[in-house]
Amino acid sequence: MIEKPLHIIDTTLRDGEQAPGVVFSFDEKMKIAALLDAAGVKELEVGTPIMGECEQLVIREIIRAGFQFKSTCWGRSTEEDMLAAEKTGVSRMNISFPVSDIQQKAIGKSRSWVLDRVKPMMAFAHQRFDFVAVGAQDASRADRDFLKEFISACLAEGADRIRIADTVGTLNPLSTMEFFSWLTGLFPGVEFEFHGHNDLGMATANTVSAALAGCQSASLTVNGLGERAGNACLEEVAAAMKVSAAIDCGIRLNMLQKLCRAVEVASQRKIHDSKPIVGGMICRHESGIHCRSLVNDPMSYQVFNPVDFGRETELVFGTHSGSGALKHFLKSRGIVVSKEQLTEVVNRMRDAAKRAKRAFDYEDILSLFHSPSIPEQQ
Repeated sequence: MIEKPLHIIDTTLRDGEQAPGVVFSFDEKMKIAALLDAAGVKELEVGTPIMGECEQLVIREIIRAGFQFKSTCWGRSTEEDMLAAEKTGVSRMNISFPVSDIQQKAIGKSRSWVLDRVKPMMAFAHQRFDFVAVGAQDASRADRDFLKEFISACLAEGADRIRIADTVGTLNPLSTMEFFSWLTGLFPGVEFEFHGHNDLGMATANTVSAALAGCQSASLTVNGLGERAGNACLEEVAAAMKVSAAIDCGIRLNMLQKLCRAVEVASQRKIHDSKPIVGGMICRHESGIHCRSLVNDPMSYQVFNPVDFGRETELVFGTHSGSGALKHFLKSRGIVVSKEQLTEVVNRMRDAAKRAKRAFDYEDILSLFHSPSIPEQQ
């Protein structure tokens, strides 16, 4: 098992924007880029220049802005795509080849066609860019002997990095671990990048597995934004590497909340309340058993300290709440109650929560407590 920092490449502005109906304005792209820079992301896939002049304009402005991250463009393995990228002034390019039989047949091509294009396209790229990464599209469904031959050909032509794309999210954490153990064993010292999709809900876990198997880089999107079920999620991977694998990837975790909310607004894709790391409910607790323990130790029912992520633990009250947390809350407000009074408030609170079908916050509880039938104890 490898325990090295994972180089995170954000592709929100490229692959994230490919999600149906997502359109970032110029200002939104610049804001997202600035927030990613502030969060410590070291490389951005800033766009697809062949999309046209508007895309090229944004890429040029991102490059000119002087951010700390490296800017990389994405394109197909065609001269047309690379010439469009060259117009932006970018020095880094990722060119994609279809490596599975199903992807090749879908565009009327073959394995031999792919291999025949490697040498001329790599030469064309190296004439224009300082760094050339190669994307193995749908690598997880490719024939392994062919994939090995393809990677060998790309490395022979000077590929700086090899992207292994799980294009339709077919891998699981165990198969990902095995896949990258095989790749890193065959090609020691080569920089591999994992590009995972979330079709089966395993993109974050697969990315962590790839990293622990020796994969050095991963391309991710904020909020997991992307086509179909989305991409591997930047905030989840950064947190999982830090908390679960004890590997710091250099991401400023306390910036993630602001970053994710900005992408939520720009993409018009609402973050689910239960979304790991940034969901509205994940630091909120109602159960009486949990709240009682959280009062004594915030880590008793939380895997990370919310403060580290720019958040705070929040106790709410509802049908599952007990007297312990409520007593602690009232005491923190200078309110002392008898056991009988506390029991009455708890019962009233539970009844009210059932009728309202929601939990109550601190202000609700104070209003409920100050009902005339329950005087404070002097």
